[in-house]
Amino acid sequence: MALDTWLLFFITSIGISLTPGPNGLLALTHGALHGGRKTLFTIAGGLIGFVLLIALCMFGIGALVQASITWLVVLKWVGGLYLAWLGIKLWRSPPVAVDIGGEGTTASGHQLFRQGFLTAATNPKCLLFFSALLPQFIDVHRSLAVQFAVVAITYTVTEFVTECAIASAAARVRPWLARVGRRFNQACGGIFVAIGLALPLRSA
Repeated sequence: MALDTWLLFFITSIGISLTPGPNGLLALTHGALHGGRKTLFTIAGGLIGFVLLIALCMFGIGALVQASITWLVVLKWVGGLYLAWLGIKLWRSPPVAVDIGGEGTTASGHQLFRQGFLTAATNPKCLLFFSALLPQFIDVHRSLAVQFAVVAITYTVTEFVTECAIASAAARVRPWLARVGRRFNQACGGIFVAIGLALPLRSA
């Protein structure tokens, strides 16, 4: 993966990590319930789930591209439009609400890990999202395995840092999301629309 492509993916990963989603919300909830240290189990489970989805998408896309490089162009445009559509949905969505009233505080690390993993690995929206995003960064002239390693490490590091920050500051983040969540969603939605429209043009 070329350096400029990696930098674009790194910036995109930061934007994705900052966008409210099921695993970020789970880290927020578990951080408020169990504390930042114990929520590391939740975060670790989610990251492994993300890596599995990234592998599934990248190697599936790689096999398709081997059949015809035209499919990569098609995937880039379809994926770009899908990302823009997600951005519009996020722009229009209400602020994230967190309800921790019904949760207990005695969950084991194994239980938290399983919740994080299943939240990521069984979310069809994550699979669709990665299927739309990753073709924008694949270079057919470079090793797919190396690109997978770069993408997986970059994304998991940014997601780990973000979710750890959310979990450790859960008590402060929850009221902040309620106060400025709408504008935050609009800012993130605008970023997704820009990414969805710009990336296919860049690589066309």
